[in-house]
Amino acid sequence: MDYQVTLHGSAMEFLNVGVPDAPACLVLDVRLPGPSGLEFQEYLIRVNNQTPVILMTGFGDIPMSVKGMKAGAVDFLTKSIREQDLLDAVATATRMDQDRRKELAHISRMRERYARLTPRERQVMTLVASGFMNKQVASELSISEVTVKMHRGSVMRKLEAKSVATLALIADALDIQK
Repeated sequence: MDYQVTLHGSAMEFLNVGVPDAPACLVLDVRLPGPSGLEFQEYLIRVNNQTPVILMTGFGDIPMSVKGMKAGAVDFLTKSIREQDLLDAVATATRMDQDRRKELAHISRMRERYARLTPRERQVMTLVASGFMNKQVASELSISEVTVKMHRGSVMRKLEAKSVATLALIADALDIQK
């Protein structure tokens, strides 16, 4: 399948090497030496490592699998694992990571565009994205409606937003609130 696979004998060994800067996933055995696969999964969550995890075990039970899935595991496979089941899980996990990375890159580009806005444009954007009409924005900021329209047009152009709905989505993605 042309995956680049690296093997690690323990969670600590993996941490010493790190995660590649490419779509990836972790296939963790629940019974790793040192921290278990479940404990390592919890650790990754605590340090905000969002690499998708596939758990596997030869000695799993329902509570164990529920715990792993609730913590965000893509799949929980029991040994002996069918080759196709593992390939399907890895394909799903790497696709999820690829989508996550694309979303992060998109948000990063939006942040760069947002940084180009003037302080007044940011104020106008926040109010417009919150549903304020031009007249309400003008009143709130003590400026003319014509000035609001000018700033609003500049915001739309700089953020490459085609509509107020898109502007609201950008504000939401950047966690900009009134």
